Amino acid sequence: MVKKRKQQKPESPAPSEGLDIPEDEQWRLIQESGVLNQIPLEKPPGGSTAFHPPPADVQDEDSSLSDEIFNAILYIIPFSFCLLMMEILIHHQYGKQPGLKVLVDRMVSGVPIMSIFIFYTMRYKNHRRMQFFLFVASCFAGSRMLYMLARVGFIKNMKQCPPLATLWIYTIVQLDLGPAVLNLIFVGAYVWWKDLKLLR
Repeated sequence: MVKKRKQQKPESPAPSEGLDIPEDEQWRLIQESGVLNQIPLEKPPGGSTAFHPPPADVQDEDSSLSDEIFNAILYIIPFSFCLLMMEILIHHQYGKQPGLKVLVDRMVSGVPIMSIFIFYTMRYKNHRRMQFFLFVASCFAGSRMLYMLARVGFIKNMKQCPPLATLWIYTIVQLDLGPAVLNLIFVGAYVWWKDLKLLR
């Protein structure tokens, strides 16, 4: 029995299946090993070829610009369709059938301008000056469109009402709740003051 115990060797501990090394320790080991210095990199003027991750502010700038573009596209697409729908509706209101050329002409000239307008108004939407600008634009667009529908001939209406309606809807969507309600009250008071008959 004693011989059996002497013949048995002590068991070595089982190797662990996965090593859990913190990330900062991993970076320290990589830097000490010099693996990254062996990768051929273009040498910047007066600098070393060591790997340096891009600064956080550069990453934030790239991500914030891409986020702004993505958010603008989320508004550009539905408001482009809103412009198209208003163009079709104004033609049907006066008993006309819009042709493909008329619709394409409206979209080709309107969408690029609208895209730039949407991008910059969304970028500065929370600034007081932009809110004031949107309020003035919505007051102008709403009152002008309703005045034209009540008092102007159908040719001018077909040219100007679709962009005015789209602008009015967009500015109401972008305004804070207080200025948006105030705008609707202003346009309603304008319609009452001018005695515009919208429904015939």
